[in-house]
Amino acid sequence: MEAQPMNSPTQQHAGGAVAGTNVMAILALVFAFIFAPLGIVFGAVAKRQIRQTGEQGAGLAKAGFWLGIVFTVLSVVWVVFVFILAASQTTT
Repeated sequence: MEAQPMNSPTQQHAGGAVAGTNVMAILALVFAFIFAPLGIVFGAVAKRQIRQTGEQGAGLAKAGFWLGIVFTVLSVVWVVFVFILAASQTTT
């Protein structure tokens, strides 16, 4: 009697090939929190790769992309705020 394979995180798609989660999509989400501009880049690359290969992870790529944008904008606003605050303190 042949042993049944254990459940794995990968799934088969229409072509019968096994498609796992796109690594760039995972990196996009991670780097959105560590260094947001890389989250944007990795998210865009992952979305393109997922369209071409049919891998899993479209949601991760989208989340990493948009969180990267949000955190980058917030960082820029914060730096501008601190710069303006510092400049106003030195002129008085």
